Amino acid sequence: MSQSPPPKTETTPALRIRARGRSFLALVLSPEAPLNHWLNGLDQQIARSGTLFNGKPIILDLGLLSSDTPDLSNFQNALIERGLRIIGIEGGDPTWPAVATWDWPAALDGGKPSGPVELPDAPTQEPTLSPTTQPGKTLIVEDAVRSGQRIQNLDGDVVVLGAVSSGAEIIAAGSIHIYGALRGRAIAGIMEHANARIFAQKMEAELLAIDGFYTTADELEATFLGQSAYALLVNDHITLRTL
Repeated sequence: MSQSPPPKTETTPALRIRARGRSFLALVLSPEAPLNHWLNGLDQQIARSGTLFNGKPIILDLGLLSSDTPDLSNFQNALIERGLRIIGIEGGDPTWPAVATWDWPAALDGGKPSGPVELPDAPTQEPTLSPTTQPGKTLIVEDAVRSGQRIQNLDGDVVVLGAVSSGAEIIAAGSIHIYGALRGRAIAGIMEHANARIFAQKMEAELLAIDGFYTTADELEATFLGQSAYALLVNDHITLRTL
């Protein structure tokens, strides 16, 4: 008696998994003792800059602290209460008794150092521009940059041939050149390039930053507002000069 062949079973095709890379610029904070004084300085910066740190990925570098640093046990909570989002901790030791109750995120490896920089608010939408990189690592944007958009070049300069609207953000490892009105935020020299410059055909920036030092709109000299000007770093202070 012959046996019937086994019934055929349908095999569901394996679902294709799609993956995309996306890079984020994280802010590295390096607190120093005494921690209460350092927190006071942070509070002053937050008060001057509004939501400068809110929602930004932050890596906490404890390299300047030790296991017996006073007030270390409550330090992480103090940062969280200020709205800081800590995604990584480095430079310390999770076996220190003072940090035994900390929420210690998984270590992040392979990041490209960019120095201690101040980052403004995250954009509300993904940029829709199509900039092109030219030889020399310069990023050229031929259109205006609208509110909520971010243009970023971690390898060189950024050149914008149009205006930069309020709420927009330009980030560059080198210098920033705006051939229109600069009404948004410009962060230059993020790879520890203190000689970077920010040029604008019409200077009306919300925030200017070079090599981690920044100034906000209410601190800009009124004589330069609406004028063709550029910003540079002089003795760790943002200084404006006419073009």
